[in-house]
Amino acid sequence: MMKLEVSGLSFSYDNKKLFENLDFSIKEGEFVSLLGPSGCGKSTILKIITGVIQPSNGRVQVDGKVSALLELGAGFDEEYTGIENIYMNGTMMGYTKKEMDAKLQDILDFAEIGDFVYQPVKTYSSGMFVRLAFALAINVDPEILIVDEALSVGDVFFQSKCYRRMEEIRQKGTTILMVTHDMGSIIKYCDRVVLLNKGEFIAEGPAGRVVDMYKKILAGQLDSLKAEL
Repeated sequence: MMKLEVSGLSFSYDNKKLFENLDFSIKEGEFVSLLGPSGCGKSTILKIITGVIQPSNGRVQVDGKVSALLELGAGFDEEYTGIENIYMNGTMMGYTKKEMDAKLQDILDFAEIGDFVYQPVKTYSSGMFVRLAFALAINVDPEILIVDEALSVGDVFFQSKCYRRMEEIRQKGTTILMVTHDMGSIIKYCDRVVLLNKGEFIAEGPAGRVVDMYKKILAGQLDSLKAEL
């Protein structure tokens, strides 16, 4: 069953094309990463998929409840406490207060930020913030989880905990789309990688193979890579 499909996606900003006519799809239970040099449009694609911004052209078809962890701070009100932000985000996802009451302890146990949850999130360090944001994102029963670079600010132990939990929910059928430059995690966890460069689709395939292609782009060997493909 297809959970996410992107077709003919284009986006322009200030009359400059960031990317054009992108196509890819993700099946139920797949763990897929978008990979490419900074500025190639990865984060913008995630924002389009989650409805934060609108594409210039093209279509995104999403089948299922989406939970997203985009750039640090997205979806949180910095004047609210951690607890208040949990309930606010739950309401935005369509959950009742009673339903969020039932999820609260799991969120707090995963975040492990103690009494800081009762303080305004503007007082949080970036590490504390991502702990709470990720704990919320994975404990609202997402059918599609979207994660953009956010885990890079967490400590290595929390990162490992997050990847283990993502693998657990993937085994239960959750579809995961991630943007990260952590090659080791991509190779270890991702079923498939979509490779982009300067807004252009380059290739997609098994994680190890596509990571090798990405390294060629970083080494300035794009022309020889395209010749191979």
